[in-house]
Amino acid sequence: MEMRPSRVLRRLREGRLATCAKVNTADPRVVEIAASSGFDCIWLCNEHVPTDWILLENMVRAAKLHDVDAMVRVCRGSYSDYVRPLEMDAAGIMVPHLMSAEQARQIVRMTRFHPVGRRPIDGGNLDGFFGKIPPVKYVEQANRERFVVLQIEDPEPLEELDEIAAVPGFDMLFFGPADFAHGIGKIGEPDAPEIAEACKAVAEAAKRHGKFAGTLCAASDVPEMWNSGYQFLGICADVVGLGQYFDGVIRTVAESGLIPAEGDG
Repeated sequence: MEMRPSRVLRRLREGRLATCAKVNTADPRVVEIAASSGFDCIWLCNEHVPTDWILLENMVRAAKLHDVDAMVRVCRGSYSDYVRPLEMDAAGIMVPHLMSAEQARQIVRMTRFHPVGRRPIDGGNLDGFFGKIPPVKYVEQANRERFVVLQIEDPEPLEELDEIAAVPGFDMLFFGPADFAHGIGKIGEPDAPEIAEACKAVAEAAKRHGKFAGTLCAASDVPEMWNSGYQFLGICADVVGLGQYFDGVIRTVAESGLIPAEGDG
């Protein structure tokens, strides 16, 4: 019995792009629809979305039906908040609002097994195939085939960016432009020069220290971000797509004059 290899890590280690779709709706069927489209990763969220653990586990399963990784953005909390998605066999976790190198070291300690860290060991859940993967193999494969992502989305950690990137045991720095803009008082200003500078700094620090770099962008901007050093890109979200679809349907009907246009009451 073997642990399922990470599709994201395979692509990144081969020097290829890994694509990601974010799913906010709490429905495994939406995950399966996205996974069947050919993305490498489905981003699930436990920071902003109130999805319960059993439902989240089924969403992870839905991605795996199509050999697609699930990455769970965890709540900032205890080691249980960090390792529970891994034990339900998410291929990776993303920890939001990383503020310091010391926090990075603590996260590695909680999420990696010996000799890298001291993650509590069980093996009786889905990632260890309910105890069927021998302990030594389970630990080795989990350290190799599961990824840990640290989000840089505030101005404060830029002061320690090189020290953070140098911490061994995690895989990726992920730049969050929206929260960064919020942190510098420029909400809704994606073209602010400070955001571009921080985005560039994160990619460069990751490269210097042998880490991967990830961020968000529009699908049309993928080549530009790839050339900027970003290998893992979140390029769409279900709620955005659904909103655009429903808005478009209503606009089409409104053109007939039989219903009011949006905003007309």
